[in-house]
Formats: sequence, structure tokens, C-alpha cells
Amino acid sequence: MHPNTTSSLLEVGPIPSSSHSIAHSPLSGGTAACVAAGRLAAADPSLKILILEAGPTTYNNLAHIQPARYLSHLAPDSTTVTHNIAKPSTHLGGRAVVVSSGHCLGGGSSVNFMLYTRASASDYDDWETKYSNPGWGSKELIPLLEKSETYQTKKGQAIHGYSGPLKVSLNKIPSNITQDFMDVLAQYGSNVKKTDDANDLKSVNVFARWSRYDTISSSANRVLLTSDRWIDGDTGRRSDIPHNMIYPLLGKSALEVQTQCLVKKVIIEDGRAVGVEYVPNKRMDPGAPQRVIVARASQLVVVSAGAFGSPTILERSGIGAKARLDQLGVKVYADLPGVGEAYQDHIFLPMPFLASGDSVTLDKLIVNDPEEVEKWMAQWNKNGSGLLASTGFDGASKFRPTQEELRVIGSEFDARWKQHFVPAPDKPVLVMGSAALYLGLPVGLLYDKFFSIPYFVGYPTSVGYVHISSAEDIYAAPDFDPGFLQSDDDLALLVWGYKKGREYARRMTCYRGEYLPNHPTFPEGSAAVCQEHTIPVPINAPDIHYTSTDDEAIKAHVRASVSSAWHSLGTCSMKPRQEGGVVDPQLNVYGIRSLKVVDMSIAPGNVGANTYSTAITIGEKAALITASELGISGV
Repeated sequence: MHPNTTSSLLEVGPIPSSSHSIAHSPLSGGTAACVAAGRLAAADPSLKILILEAGPTTYNNLAHIQPARYLSHLAPDSTTVTHNIAKPSTHLGGRAVVVSSGHCLGGGSSVNFMLYTRASASDYDDWETKYSNPGWGSKELIPLLEKSETYQTKKGQAIHGYSGPLKVSLNKIPSNITQDFMDVLAQYGSNVKKTDDANDLKSVNVFARWSRYDTISSSANRVLLTSDRWIDGDTGRRSDIPHNMIYPLLGKSALEVQTQCLVKKVIIEDGRAVGVEYVPNKRMDPGAPQRVIVARASQLVVVSAGAFGSPTILERSGIGAKARLDQLGVKVYADLPGVGEAYQDHIFLPMPFLASGDSVTLDKLIVNDPEEVEKWMAQWNKNGSGLLASTGFDGASKFRPTQEELRVIGSEFDARWKQHFVPAPDKPVLVMGSAALYLGLPVGLLYDKFFSIPYFVGYPTSVGYVHISSAEDIYAAPDFDPGFLQSDDDLALLVWGYKKGREYARRMTCYRGEYLPNHPTFPEGSAAVCQEHTIPVPINAPDIHYTSTDDEAIKAHVRASVSSAWHSLGTCSMKPRQEGGVVDPQLNVYGIRSLKVVDMSIAPGNVGANTYSTAITIGEKAALITASELGISGV
């Protein structure tokens, strides 16, 4: 069933608050913890679990369940994400990058782009061997990847699941742009091969052509290549955690949810976590009295507030680097210098291009064209199909460079290549895709139709940090530096990615030129000068020749334009305490009993993919660990 309502794609309407009584095991409301809570509550309905969420509920809200509305969450006044503002950086031309993180029940699962890309097997094997976490290798985690999903794309595919709560389907967007991108991948260059499954945790330099196609039109004599997304193919709804693992249990178990409240700190008595202090979130209700409320936990406190929230909650609770906490006047319960350190992300750059008039894009939907919204809303209400059941973010490939491309990238990348990538042939250097829209908030755009070639660095060398700036003011902005482009090898990869993506784009049939405001400004007379209102070049056309001056123009553009891929992790790393670790392999915070962290902040190393699959898997693993400790079976 679909609600027969309409709403703006860039505005979120009023969302009702909810109020629930206090239970005995408080958790924050991020993706991973909601997975764990849902599994535990389903296995033991009598277990008292309280989820405390800073943002709103998401129940049957179109902004969360209807896939095409995902960009609404990035609006400047959004209440469903937190816009974390970094320090200005000389590496970014003095810019202060803004990194968004989930601020609603389910965290990133309720607001992400729904891309179905999995990590490489060696990423998880690194967690186990390199960072000394037994039980966290690919052998143990791949079954949990399978457990969480129902793979609707192709029956019998290896290492996919077919009975999990989250649906994965082909994205049935009727667009020529994905087909154009895949056609170029297949024909241009020899380093990209066809595969039946680009998400087998080992393949790179591949693209997938599925056995199912949808005709674009009876006259076009072309077919649409579709690709996997976290979208239910039967209903056209986002496969988020709350609607599939939390809301169905409310009223049927002792699981309770309280939204629009901020956790101030964990209460620690005699070295043990016994509860939390929290306050109503005045961002959601400016008039709410800021009274401190206490939730006591008889067995366990789980922090799951993400790479930004989890370390700052721990630091306000007296868990972190003693020198830093002493300076802020916070009583120290556990001296853990690794809290808030080792921040990692995927450094991201979208490249927008003008699209042909016959291209099917989401651009008019995103700007709330009344005719487009009405047309596609009717189709989605009817059977959950059409553009509103899509993201437009289709077609992706994971790339590793050839020997010739390594020479193009330059010597800045040599050491990183030999150390990190040569021993692990399943790790991609870049992840690149196509999107049937202008990827960003469409403010003041002059043209109707766009496509984008977005890409990100799979394993940036650059790292940063997130720390509290105040002991008491929970609304104070964190002391945050993502570290973007501090390492020259990351910049070299982004320059190479720009050149590679532009070559793909200008060979696509739908290409009509670069969107100039979002491309480098090359010197007059350069062969690399960007153009609007042009036509594609042949597949076998020579590549653009870039001079050293052109390379400097690309570097300047990269510094002025790169942003986050919203894949923040690492700030409460799971590794040995003496190596800067915050939690052990059982997710226990070092030095404090009955306290766990369960979210992407525990990742000790990056993953070469979107992080949703990994966050879900962390939740599944946490559920098994906690069930074993509490004596609960059937998880």
C-alpha cells in the first residue's frame, strides 16, 4: 500500500514526535544499533530495550520511504541530517567542508542514496588480521551480509541472501543514461570486463549486465540496463532499517523508541555503564525545556551515534584522551586517546554534464515540477514503479589502474599502490558511476536535463578527527577536521579520476557538454577547455591531452570542489588499546564494563564501497555477540 499523498521533493513536512516510557537497555538510534535491537527484540520480546534517537521518526514519511526524495535530506534546513562543519583547510583552498550524517530513526539507512555496493573481502580480512579482531574476517561476515537481505535481482546468485528483511532489487528507472555509461565501459579501453555480479566481494574493473531489461520505448529499439539498489522491487519503497526491523515490533515486544532527544553522556558508576543522561532536542522543538532525563540500564548501554556522535558522547562521559578531557574539565573514567581519532571518509567529486533532450532524468522531479510530480506520483501509488521508485544513481564500476595509468597518476601514488593495493587485488582504487540527474541541490540551474559521473577514492590515505569542543554544551559544534587532501596521493587519484570520468562522459550518446560552473577553468587555447552545447566524440577518439598547466587547473578545481561521500567511520576504532583502539572485538569500550559501541565508528580500516552494507553487518554481528552474552537464542 502507498499513501495517496504528495509532498515537495526538497522539503520535509511536519513530523509528529513520539513519547515512550523508559526501559532498561538504552541504545542510540543509528543503522547498526537498530539492526541489533530489532534482532534481539524479535528473538526475545520480553527484553527491555530503549532506543534514544536525536532526530524525528520516519514512519511512512514519503521523504524516507520514496526513493527519489533522497536529496531532500541534504537541504540546508533539513532536520533529518546533521550538517557537520569542519575547520577551514588550507588543503581545500581555505574551505570548510560540510559532512552530513543521519539525524533520524535508522540513521543513514533512512536518508542514504540506497546504492548497493559491497566491500571487498580483503577489507574485512584486514579487520581480523591487521587489526587483531578475531571473528571479523570475511569468512564470518559474508554470511551476515547474506542474512540481512532478500536479493530480488537474480535467484541462486552466490553469496547473496534470499530471506532477509531488507530487499535488494533492480532499479527500474526508464533512463538511457545508464545504458550509455555501460556501453562506453564495454567499448572504451580494455581494462573493464563484463561480469554476472559486480558485488561478489572480489571483482574490480568489471561491470554487470543483468538478464532483465526494460524497454525504454517501443520506437527507441533500445533497452535499459538496470542495477541493484536497496529498494523493494515489489513496493518501490526504500529498504531502510526502521520500517523493516523496528516499527513492526513496536507494541509486540518490550522494545521502545523515543525520538527527538539528545544523549548527553553515559552514566558510569564503579567503572560500569549504568545508564544515560539525555535531554529533549531543541533543534526539533526549540521550546522544549532542557531538563536532564535519566534512563537506567540493568545490563548494557550501547552507543550508536555514528562517527560524529559516538566519540563525542564518549568524551562527554569521561572516556577519551586524558589531556584533552582535563583541559575541558571532564572527569576521566577511561584514558583512551583513540576516541575521536582516525576519522576516515571517501573523498568524493561529482562531475555534472548536460544531457540530450531525449534523456530521462530526475531533474524536473527534484525541482518539484508539478506535472512531473503528479505523473510519477500516480504511477508509484498504483504499483510502486516509475521514477519515484528510483534514485537515478545507476551504473557503477570499481577501478584499478593499469601500468600505463599508474604512470599517468604519477609517482605520488607509488608507495600507496605497492603497500595497500598490490597485496590485495580485490581492492578498488576508485569507485565511479553514473547518475541521471544533477547530483546536488539544484539551485539556479540554467538547463533542464543533466547527468553526472560521480566518483570517490576507495581508500584515502588522509585521516582526520572529531572531538567535543565543550564539556556541557551538547549543541556546540564538534572540533572536526576530515583531513581531506592532506596526502598528495589522494589528490593524484582525484585528478586521474576527473580525466577518466570525463573521457567516459564525452563518449556517451546523451552527452551535450560539460556544465561549466562545476568543471576546471583551463587556460585559453588549451585542448582541455570545457564546452557546453556540444556533441559526443566517437568511442575511438583520442583522449584529451592535458599539459602540466592543465593538471594544475584540475588540482585547483579538486581542492575547491571535493566533498564527503557521507561514509564517515573510524573514530571509535576496533583495534588493540595500545594501538589507539577504543573497543575490543566484542565491541566493549576499553576500561568500562557494560558499554559497547555499535556503528561505523568502530571500523578500524576503510572499505572500498558505500558503507550501508557494512553498517548492517556490524549490527548483525553485534546482535550475535550481545545475544550470546545475555543468553538469548534464535538471533
